[in-house]
Amino acid sequence: MSIRTRWADFATKRPGIAQFLVFFVLSNGITVLQLVIMPVFKALFGLTSLVGTDFQALPIGTNVDGSQYFIFDYSAGELPAGGGGLAYFLAVQVTLAIAQIINFFAQRNVTFKSNTSAWRAAFWYVLAYIVITFGAAALQGLYKAPIYELLITTWDLGSTGGVIADFVTVIINTAISFWVFFPIFKVIFKRVPENEEQPEPAAQGS
Repeated sequence: MSIRTRWADFATKRPGIAQFLVFFVLSNGITVLQLVIMPVFKALFGLTSLVGTDFQALPIGTNVDGSQYFIFDYSAGELPAGGGGLAYFLAVQVTLAIAQIINFFAQRNVTFKSNTSAWRAAFWYVLAYIVITFGAAALQGLYKAPIYELLITTWDLGSTGGVIADFVTVIINTAISFWVFFPIFKVIFKRVPENEEQPEPAAQGS
């Protein structure tokens, strides 16, 4: 029995598990893509003056040291002394946007085989993406600086530590998206059973 036949048989008997496995594989593929392109965009934007431009938006409280806590906290300056500035913010968002556009079509067409309105699904997908982006950004404020500080300064890994820190932050972001998006996809990527028989056209009057 071929692998394809085995898989088809498994998917028929365990459709929910099979769907999750496909989602898992595709999500990991998208994660690898982000790990590849994130350092590229970070390096490109790092060549601009945007590194020295603050991007701190949406204050929601204070840090333990009494300073303002921002959902999007990218203070000017190279990491780890600074927050990467607007350059780092753009590198993150461009990477995520590319990954999510690919993810949308891959999950809709391959994992869930949705045949409902793509425009309606896209609307809810974008809405979910915005909410998740805000949530992930708020959490990133807790771990981004310590990770870069540990790898670049404490462990004295320099630029290598910066690359590793990029990978770690991408993996954390994608892990958050992975567990949040799957139940959302189950809702927005519906598959409506197709009619097996098409109605015959009305007979013409003789």
